[in-house]
Amino acid sequence: MSDEENHLQLLSIFHYILGGIGCVTSFFPIIHLIIGIALAVSPTTFEGGDEVPTMIGLAFALIAGLFIVVGLAGSICVILTGRFIAQRKHYTFCIVIAAIECLFMPFGTILGVFTLVVLMKDSVKQRFENHPTPPEASS
Repeated sequence: MSDEENHLQLLSIFHYILGGIGCVTSFFPIIHLIIGIALAVSPTTFEGGDEVPTMIGLAFALIAGLFIVVGLAGSICVILTGRFIAQRKHYTFCIVIAAIECLFMPFGTILGVFTLVVLMKDSVKQRFENHPTPPEASS
């Protein structure tokens, strides 16, 4: 196996790992989601204070839900990038996700930069272009 094949295999594995870590950390705002739902459903849930407006609970829940959904979507894209690198498919998608990964320090930056360096090589780009696509199943 050539060095490029080893690099692509390692990049694929590291994308799976980073995507898994991202999926787990995407659920950190779950406590905010639960508190927001509790405040929206029963504004007097928490003792020692006045009644909290329902809109505050809804806003709390919606923002937490948004963070969870965006985090999961990003993590799924990273996992898909690992799969596409392993299959040598969707070159442009892999480049775009690698560039976006560079924003997430420190691990995303490291993985994104290494992915961009490897994928920008002409020989690697040829591997993506020459990879045979499986025939589509006829209905």
